[in-house]
Amino acid sequence: MKIKDGFVLKEAAGSFLVVPLGSQVVDFCSIIKLSETGAFLWSQLESETTVDAVVDALLSEYDVEKDKAYADVNKFIDKLKDANLLE
Repeated sequence: MKIKDGFVLKEAAGSFLVVPLGSQVVDFCSIIKLSETGAFLWSQLESETTVDAVVDALLSEYDVEKDKAYADVNKFIDKLKDANLLE
């Protein structure tokens, strides 16, 4: 799985924003604001990956328990799927 083409993560004034590009602008109604952790997860999903690989990256970057990391990653991925942002 990976983020669909046509979306980019930008940092502006200390905030992380997902912005649509090109033809995605027409179909996308808003800009998504992410936390620092959300931006980290987004960056892991910019290229083809798996849930396990994203969790491993999260565990190496943040002090979090493995079960919590899986729950958080799955919740984040579910939100991206609901917004139709994943391939």
